[in-house]
Amino acid sequence: MSIKDTYNSVSSRSEGLYKELGSRFISFVFPVETKEQIKEIVSSLRNEYHDARHHCYAFRLGLDGSDWRASDDGEPSGTAGRPILAAIDSAGLSDVLVVVVRYFGGIKLGVPGLIRAYREAASDALAKAEVTTKVAGYWYRVEYDYSLMPQVMKIIKDMNLPQRSQNFAQTCSLELRVRLTDEQDYLERTGKLINFINEKLVP
Repeated sequence: MSIKDTYNSVSSRSEGLYKELGSRFISFVFPVETKEQIKEIVSSLRNEYHDARHHCYAFRLGLDGSDWRASDDGEPSGTAGRPILAAIDSAGLSDVLVVVVRYFGGIKLGVPGLIRAYREAASDALAKAEVTTKVAGYWYRVEYDYSLMPQVMKIIKDMNLPQRSQNFAQTCSLELRVRLTDEQDYLERTGKLINFINEKLVP
């Protein structure tokens, strides 16, 4: 059975808006990969829209989107975060954060009204987002003696591995990104190299 290692996300920030009975729901979509990024973005929006009553959000992370959270931020339970998450799921996306900032208009919308408003606001921003295909994989930090350079460079070229953090000296080090479907092949090929150190970097 073949491994699926591609999934859809967004490539950049987008914004949306939904209005009902005087309340404004301003929505934002962000591409994200870590919870640290999410925390920073939500905190930044709280500061920017400090006079808003609620800053509700939801996110999914990873290939299968199994890492997620939905926050109602003071709205009745299940009326904000879950509808936002439902909009993300309807769009079939992961590695995405959606935040909806609400300015209260003085008239209560009720539970059905809130659910509709948060979902519509999230959907509006998601509809304006540019969808991109991402490839799941891992970064490996490797160390090896300079004499292994030709063999290492051949593996990198053959497998078309992205590189970063290069340091070429008597002992060389760099980081390589290996896509999920190529991981076993990569480990088998590098496993044949003597004194080659592989360290998988976990996000």
